[in-house]
Amino acid sequence: MANYSVVKNPDGGWDSKRDKASRISSHSDTQKEAEAYAKKFSANSGGGEVRIHGLDGKIRDSDTVPPGNDPFPPRG
Repeated sequence: MANYSVVKNPDGGWDSKRDKASRISSHSDTQKEAEAYAKKFSANSGGGEVRIHGLDGKIRDSDTVPPGNDPFPPRG
């Protein structure tokens, strides 16, 4: 499993970065593009969590990428 974060780059644009990695995985002009890349990378690594950070740096959303384990699965 691979967890990724989408964060604002101080020089502009948005970065997707694997948790605990020293370098970014991708740089995008928009947050939406960076989120798509993070989900693709996570899926290719066996799934995991993608955390999307807002401009203030706080997590504003989190998605589980299959086949990762969702800590709060929908009740059905």
